[in-house]
Amino acid sequence: MVDQRQQSLRRRYLSLGLGELAAAAVFAAVAVGVVMPRLEGSRDSAALWSALAPLLVILVQAGVYWLLARGWVELEPMPARLAALYRVFRVLDVLLLAIALLGVVIWLPDHSGAAVGVVAVWAFGVVEYVNYFVARLAYPLRRWPFEVGKWRRPQLVRDLNSAR
Repeated sequence: MVDQRQQSLRRRYLSLGLGELAAAAVFAAVAVGVVMPRLEGSRDSAALWSALAPLLVILVQAGVYWLLARGWVELEPMPARLAALYRVFRVLDVLLLAIALLGVVIWLPDHSGAAVGVVAVWAFGVVEYVNYFVARLAYPLRRWPFEVGKWRRPQLVRDLNSAR
């Protein structure tokens, strides 16, 4: 029974890890291939990349976390060195988001559609940070309204707290 649960979690973590890495690749590809050609100059591009960079970093960190977690799920705590690295990420990501916000404000596009898009991308980075380091926000759509308000601890934080 435990082995079956472990295998189920390993499959789920594989899906989550590959999904986060795929999301990062899609965001980057859409930014470069679809959005960038429609922006009006280098200031707009700088604003977009200021907003997008922390999101991509957080998604890649999350994807790698889920893939690595497959190695210890249900067996042992998160390895101490990896926990130390993710504790550093937890702080650096906040700094990255703050610096990115500064870039978004400095280079905010003049036209409202692009400005809203840039701010939305940056805000999505904040949501991803909160989802991984503060409170779990991701739930299946049908359960989301009932679960999100419970402010559960994310799995990454639980792993960091139990690290050896």
